[in-house]
Amino acid sequence: MTMQIDVKNLSLQFGNYYALKDVSFQLSDNKIYGLIGRNGAGKTSLLSILASFREPTNGTLKINGEVPFENAKIMQQVNFIFNKDNQDETEKLERILGDVQRYRPNFDMEYANYLVKKFNLPVDKPIRKLSKGMQSAVNAVIGLASRTPITIFDEVYNGMDAPTREIFYQELLEDQSEHPRIIILSTHLVSEMDYLFDEVLILNKGQLVLHEDYETVVTKGASITGASEAVDAFTQSMNILNTKQLGNTKSVMVYGELSDANRKLAHQNGLEVGPISLQDLFIHLTEGEE
Repeated sequence: MTMQIDVKNLSLQFGNYYALKDVSFQLSDNKIYGLIGRNGAGKTSLLSILASFREPTNGTLKINGEVPFENAKIMQQVNFIFNKDNQDETEKLERILGDVQRYRPNFDMEYANYLVKKFNLPVDKPIRKLSKGMQSAVNAVIGLASRTPITIFDEVYNGMDAPTREIFYQELLEDQSEHPRIIILSTHLVSEMDYLFDEVLILNKGQLVLHEDYETVVTKGASITGASEAVDAFTQSMNILNTKQLGNTKSVMVYGELSDANRKLAHQNGLEVGPISLQDLFIHLTEGEE
């Protein structure tokens, strides 16, 4: 099923504080969308509205042309996976997966059991007795195996160790290839997850500061690497985001697309030109945030 999300002038206000302010975008393709922002940027507020957990103060959200809030037909097509408190959860994994299967029409139990083994999850322990990382892996299993047309992962990797996160990322890519849907990944682990994204949305202080496909984003700047003096001379009038130096070799991230003439000049001066990192651009666009 192909879904379309239309967000127009969306705001969420608590007293005088705006968690979201005048946010507009459209998601209409089965892609992996990276929603990135610093802590408190408004990521979870936005996702909770997309998942019909709350209503916006102003503006509109429509999914396939309909308002999703308290709309059972639309809400069944959206799955919001987030880290919840499981300290009172006495059910075991097998029972929980069975419950999910009843409510999610696309749920694939065979795939879920494969993921349980892949993540090495115990099926005979109450969820509350699992480690934080294992509880996060349970959430990942539910989100992936449900194959909901709109699947939202809100920092679902919290508590996972690096090998477990890598399993999650690889399974996400493989299952998206076989069962395409809209997947939204909320994260601040930008450098670790950027290769997953087809499109990137950056929130800062409740406002959307960028929404573009990943390949376009990383051409908004360049890394210039080479002999220190040559790099300094070449970049002296550019907007520098980040500088790294090892001995006489320097690498500078600059913001702003390089012309063909500039790229030719860089090569003539023995400099290597590469893409900008999404993380450096993210830091630049959200600087000043605590």
